[in-house]
Amino acid sequence: MASHRRPKQPSRARLAVLTGTAATAVALSAQVGAQAAPAQPSKDEVKAQVDKLSEEMEQATEKYNGAKERADRLRQQAGQLQDQVARSQEQLTELSAGLAVVAADEYRQGGVDPSMQLMLSSDPDEYLAKASSFDQAASTQSEVLKALKDQQRRLDQQKQETTAVLAELDGETRTLNDTKNQVQSKLAESRRLLNQLSAADRAAVLADNEGTASRGSDRVDLSTLPKASSAAAQSAVDIALAQRGKPYLWGAQGPNSFDCSGLMVYAYAQAGVHLPRTSQEQAGVGSSVGRDWHNAQPGDLVIYNSNGTRDHVGMYIGNGTVVHAPKPGAPVRTMAVDALPISTIRRV
Repeated sequence: MASHRRPKQPSRARLAVLTGTAATAVALSAQVGAQAAPAQPSKDEVKAQVDKLSEEMEQATEKYNGAKERADRLRQQAGQLQDQVARSQEQLTELSAGLAVVAADEYRQGGVDPSMQLMLSSDPDEYLAKASSFDQAASTQSEVLKALKDQQRRLDQQKQETTAVLAELDGETRTLNDTKNQVQSKLAESRRLLNQLSAADRAAVLADNEGTASRGSDRVDLSTLPKASSAAAQSAVDIALAQRGKPYLWGAQGPNSFDCSGLMVYAYAQAGVHLPRTSQEQAGVGSSVGRDWHNAQPGDLVIYNSNGTRDHVGMYIGNGTVVHAPKPGAPVRTMAVDALPISTIRRV
């Protein structure tokens, strides 16, 4: 008959070891879990990072706009030079052909001195006619040679200019590509940060600062706005305001999307006024109104300063308000004129 023995109970020491091991495992597990799931950043932390990225991205965007404008200008210049080179080459070919005809005539004369051939003529009238033709041929040959040398010199100069312009265009193209990559990288990081927030917090982060000049980012009563001092400025204000709600897109100047300086270019272009492409260049147009927004008139360009660079611009519309294209995720809208540090105000 089989015996029934009670299992051996663990000693107190063994229980203490097992309990300590379990506690250590729980603590380690908690540490691993804490490392695997870091705390989500707060709305204020995300806003600070997104605002910094937006400033850097706007600086890069304006750099891109300037490089693109220069590249377009160089591309047009290169095309014109290449056309000139082609035309000069055709003219050079024609001149060379004319010189070949003169050389062939001399060859057909068999190397006999032309003046001797004329002297052997038995007909005086024929002699005089041939003498005149010979003088004309010599003069023509000299002119063709001179024209040929001049044309070759022009062609060489045009080729050198074309080579220099193409090299400069290549450098601007590299700048364009590098800057484009910078903008896209900052934009992707900004989106990543915003996606960590709730919809309500994202909207709050993307909202403009209110400033003290007016309240409400896009609740402007258009009927109370003062009129501009010129027809062109008033037209630009009306056109800029009509773009409200359209998305921000870096490098865009309408009609469906805009960046900050692109909105200014578009609005004034529709009013018949040409503006340079970047906010830095726009800071030098027209006449200075200073930095006090109380002196601004509708249609004035308000250039904002960020980290020592003039990388944002809005259009003053009156009542302490500007219309502008703020940043990615924030459509064209109005804001208080003093919501950002003002660098200069320009009257176009």
